[in-house]
Amino acid sequence: MGNETVEPQLRAKVVTCSDGVIAGTREDTSGQALVDHLTEAGWDVVDRRQIADGVESVRDTLIELADGFNGLIVTTGGTGFGPRDLTPEGTAQALEREAPGLAEAMRLCNPKGLGRLSRALAGTRGGALILNTPGSTKGAIETVDAVLDVVPHAVDLLGGGRPH
Repeated sequence: MGNETVEPQLRAKVVTCSDGVIAGTREDTSGQALVDHLTEAGWDVVDRRQIADGVESVRDTLIELADGFNGLIVTTGGTGFGPRDLTPEGTAQALEREAPGLAEAMRLCNPKGLGRLSRALAGTRGGALILNTPGSTKGAIETVDAVLDVVPHAVDLLGGGRPH
């Protein structure tokens, strides 16, 4: 009993950025897949949102979700070349610091696939680590998995933990 170590609680929030989901013409499969996948990996998903595409909607939602939060925020959708794919632009306005190594690793997880077309960003705001993922269920899971092993350490550092 006295030798047990308590792991810090890993907290996450998931945001689906999709006009189609908001309009009810598309099911939010990637958002649900991320919630399920993060939960299975030991994360406590404490918030889930669905928002319209757009610079302002993404920026404002990320700023709100990061306020006072130490954890992971994952977006899904809006990272491609479509005219309404504006998640990276909104994310850029919310980030305080970019984490290009994470974004690069996420793009490289499937080098022969569509990852090369991703404009996704990664970075921090306060104690939150923010990751953009594609709107496809497979792409969202693959890209999160590409960095999930280092994310707890990053979140710990953002919360004031000491470097190892």
